[in-house]
Amino acid sequence: MHTLLNRILVVHNAYQHRGGEDAVVESEIELLRSHGHVVETYFRSNDDVAGMSSLALARNTLWSGRTLHDMAEAISRFQPDVIHAHNTFPLISPSLYWAAERAGVPVVQTLHNFRLMCLNALFLREGKVCEDCMGHLPWRGVARACYRGSRAASAALAGMLTLHRGLGTYRNKVARYIALNGFCRDKFIEGGLPADRVVVKPNFVDFDAPESVPRSGLLFVGRLSVEKGVATLAAAMARLPDAALRVAGDGPEAGLLGGVAGVTRLGSLPGEAVRQEMSRAAALVVPSIWYENFPRTIVEAFACGLPVIASRIGALADIVRDGETGLLFEPGNPQDLADKMAWALAHPDQMAAMGRNARAQYEAEFSAEVNYRRLMEIYDGVLAGRREIKK
Repeated sequence: MHTLLNRILVVHNAYQHRGGEDAVVESEIELLRSHGHVVETYFRSNDDVAGMSSLALARNTLWSGRTLHDMAEAISRFQPDVIHAHNTFPLISPSLYWAAERAGVPVVQTLHNFRLMCLNALFLREGKVCEDCMGHLPWRGVARACYRGSRAASAALAGMLTLHRGLGTYRNKVARYIALNGFCRDKFIEGGLPADRVVVKPNFVDFDAPESVPRSGLLFVGRLSVEKGVATLAAAMARLPDAALRVAGDGPEAGLLGGVAGVTRLGSLPGEAVRQEMSRAAALVVPSIWYENFPRTIVEAFACGLPVIASRIGALADIVRDGETGLLFEPGNPQDLADKMAWALAHPDQMAAMGRNARAQYEAEFSAEVNYRRLMEIYDGVLAGRREIKK
C-alpha cells in the first residue's frame, strides 16, 4: 500500500494504573513499526504527579512549558511527518498542539474518552448517564467535584477546557480527531468539535486465537468499578444460582461479587490467560452503564469467536449486533441481564453460531491489517490536505 509518510511521533501521557488505552497505544506503535515506519515516542507518566504541588499541577494542566521545549527539540531532531497524540492530560497539556503548529507538523488526536466534554471523561454521575456539561462550560462539573471528587482539581481541568476552547486550540490546532465509533463521533461533534475533522477508526487486536475447546459458562473481563456495571452483574447472578461466571479483573466494586453463588474470582490476568478464558467461555458479559468508547475486550472476544452479552447503551449497541454476534439487554436492569444470560446458557448452538459471526466481524472490521489501512488513509488525508493549503 502506498503511503505519503514514514516518520511518526507518538505522544501519550500514560496512566498510573495501566489500562486499555495504554495497551492500545503500544499495539498501534508495534503495528506501525511492523510495516516499516520509523516511530519515536514522547511519553510522560502520571507517576510524576505525586511529586508536584497542587498549584504546579494546575499550572501545568493549563500549559506545559516543558512540553513546548521537549516537542521543539524532538521535532527538530526527528523531523516527523505527523504527530499522533493519545492522552495529553494532565502533564503534556494542550501546549503540544501549539508546539506542533509552530513547527508545521500536523497532529492526529485519538479520543479514547470524553475528557474534552466531561470532567470525569465518562458522562456518568451517581451511576447514571449525565450530559449536563455537553456543549457548555463545565461549571456544573466543578460544583459537583466531578473530577476525582475534588472541586480544586475539577476547577483546574475546567480551566484548561475553557481556556483552550476560547483560544481555538481544539477547533484549529488539530488536523484530525479519531473517534473509535460512529456513536462517539456524533457525541464529539455535538460537544463542539468540527465535523469535518472527526473521523472513525476502531480499536484492534492482533494475536493468534487459542485453539477451540468445548465452551461453557460466562466470563467478565475488566476493572471492577461502578461504570462497568458490576452491581448489575452481581444482582443478575443472584437470580441465576445455577449459572457459572468467571471474573477476570479487580477494582473497588469487587466486594459486590463476594459470596454470590456461581461467581469465581480470577483476579487480574495477563493477556494470554484472558484469551485462554475467552476460548472456553460461552459468552462474554459487558454490563457497562456508561458510554464505553470501544472496549478492547470486545474486540479480543470477537477475535476468539466469543459472542458478547452487552448493555444496549452508546456504542455497545452498534458494536454488538443483537442476535448476530451476541445479545443486548437494558443497561442497569439485572432481570433483563439474567434473562439474556439464562437464554445464552440454554442455547449453546445458537451462541456458537453467534461466535462464528463475531469472528467474521473481527476479520472484516477489527483486524490489524484492516486497522493499518484505515490509519494510513487518515494520515495520508491529513498530509494531502496540508499540501493543498501550501499551494
